[in-house]
Amino acid sequence: MKKILITGCAGFIGSHLAKYFIQSGDQVIGIDNLSRKGADIKLRILKDSHTKNFIFYKEDIRNFKNIVEIFKKNGPFDLIIHEAAQVAVTTSIINPREDFEINALGTLNMLEATRIYSPDSFFEFSSTNKVYGQMYNLQTVETNNRYEYKDLISGIKEDYNLDFYSPYGCSKGAADQYVRDYNRIYGLRTVVLRQSCIYGTNQFGVEDQGWVAWFVIASVLNKQISIYGDGKQCRDLLWVDDLVRAYVDLYDNATKVSGKIFNVGGGVDNIMSIIELVNILKNYGIMKHEPRFLDWRLGDQKIFACDISSIFNEIKWKPTVSPKDGVAKLIDWASANKEILKKVLV
Repeated sequence: MKKILITGCAGFIGSHLAKYFIQSGDQVIGIDNLSRKGADIKLRILKDSHTKNFIFYKEDIRNFKNIVEIFKKNGPFDLIIHEAAQVAVTTSIINPREDFEINALGTLNMLEATRIYSPDSFFEFSSTNKVYGQMYNLQTVETNNRYEYKDLISGIKEDYNLDFYSPYGCSKGAADQYVRDYNRIYGLRTVVLRQSCIYGTNQFGVEDQGWVAWFVIASVLNKQISIYGDGKQCRDLLWVDDLVRAYVDLYDNATKVSGKIFNVGGGVDNIMSIIELVNILKNYGIMKHEPRFLDWRLGDQKIFACDISSIFNEIKWKPTVSPKDGVAKLIDWASANKEILKKVLV
């Protein structure tokens, strides 16, 4: 039985990871400050179903002293997965200090606690495609329903120039590089996952973050949707279970991938634009209101699609769920959980 520490264990991705490892028979120690709406619901599900091998701490990763106590009491760990974060660009613009303290300082706290009290752990960090910034130099082509790269047929590779844009991009980018450097300087076994657009069940998406889930949920709840920009912005989508499998496969190949950074997303075969998603929701008959169009938001990329060849070449990982099938699954989940969603997203 492995001993696994997961920060942000009551978040969207963190709860899926916690569930996977708990059901695999591992002991999971979860940390979450429960600040996000719906976190209490996810936590209750984990507690109710898996009391024997799940230990939870309501704690904030900004509090280094208390994080250290958790390490002393429960460590050392076989695997540490750091998911806790401030996740919205818009929120980071409103409160950049808090964004920095959670994402940059919080990650440094986790790295330091690992270095001192659990140095043999494998440390997996949830980064973001926002570290690549606006990518102004890339030429795009506008089609009827989406933007496309003019020249990058396979998408953005890990060696693309880092150009943090927005406080969120800066804080996550700084954390991204700290994780990498703790491997180089201190010898920690780390891996960075620069994640694209992750979506799936139990995602309480809101307008500022989790756009695929938000569009589905808003449609199911008969709410009007706002589109910022022209709606042709597109992302490579990755179903959350495929992401969980990436974390697991990377851990299983820890020696091979230690110190590396990987783009982890749907890749160019799994791109969807806002307009394309809207059309799917209309075809399902669940979107009752025409979306309203508003001005572009700061820091919004017209397109992001990552090249996932590096992680495939290393561990043979690739997505298995198409956006079409994933959206259908998400619609089924949201439709079956309307009452819960109403309470969470009031």
